[in-house]
Amino acid sequence: MSEQTGQRQAARYGSGPAVATPPSDDDRLRQALHDVRGEVAKAVVGQDATVTGMLIALLSHGHVLLEGVPGVAKTLLVRSLSAALSLDTKRIQFTPDLMPGDVTGSMIYDTHTSEFRFREGPVFTNILLADEINRTPPKTQASLLEAMEERQVSVDGISRKLPEPFIVAATQNPVEYEGTYPLPEAQLDRFLLKLTMNLPDRDAEIEIIRRHSLGFDPRDLQGAGVRAAASAEDLVQARAAVARVAIAPEVVGYIVDLVRATRSAPSFQLGVSPRGATALLNTSRAWAWLNGRGFVTPDDVKALALPALRHRVGLRPEAQMDGVQADDVLQSILATVPVPR
Repeated sequence: MSEQTGQRQAARYGSGPAVATPPSDDDRLRQALHDVRGEVAKAVVGQDATVTGMLIALLSHGHVLLEGVPGVAKTLLVRSLSAALSLDTKRIQFTPDLMPGDVTGSMIYDTHTSEFRFREGPVFTNILLADEINRTPPKTQASLLEAMEERQVSVDGISRKLPEPFIVAATQNPVEYEGTYPLPEAQLDRFLLKLTMNLPDRDAEIEIIRRHSLGFDPRDLQGAGVRAAASAEDLVQARAAVARVAIAPEVVGYIVDLVRATRSAPSFQLGVSPRGATALLNTSRAWAWLNGRGFVTPDDVKALALPALRHRVGLRPEAQMDGVQADDVLQSILATVPVPR
């Protein structure tokens, strides 16, 4: 983008007083997050877009649903990101016999004090890795709803706050695999982004095999050279900077037009709710800030439309039978909804 073009967009979409922190502070924070991506790349090959999506979710106080076939490094990516951000992480392997108390915690009887006390579950962490979340029944899946929405857990009538930052990074295999339970719409809507992890291309797969041939151990991130490149305080400051990114009324209108178009699309029986529009706004702000701007453009909205909306829509049965994908319909909507100029 030329300097003149940048100035025109700033005037149109409103940079104004959006970036209140000194440029050097924002640059330092952006560089720290860029370094985080570099650290994750030491363990995970060929998933740069997914790592960026995870950072956007962290900046936007949101949760992420990672979908992909087994063996594409979903779990390794989350663990590597936690290590590169110096955040605490805990993992739950979701299975058909997992109970809600195994996630949130429960009251136990303490024989030393002869009283009941609360034992925290693994949800009390910064990044909760909910591994293969669609392999557990809906009752246990629902145990995460309060934690995801309210950032707290209620047990025995008492609400307990979760650490800050807190996000759920859930992984799932495609629902056509045996032994899976599709996530209900109410829970899907609470994920800020749904990121798809595809199989690596040939060059990336060669690099993966080469690293393993040299002794790479995915269970030993320190041995792989993954180091902390940013801290929780850096994330707090970056979130504050993102919140000050300006968004013009024309761009807000564009987001609303995109969302409303999903509700009237012939292939969809379920369109995007206002919560989805808010998610698209927040993630567009984070993407604009990561790209060094204090204002959101329509291109930022387009860049986040698919991951922010694809899990909030429902295809009609006849569209599914014809092989239509949600991303295809969303791409069509992006191509037809007028862009503010």
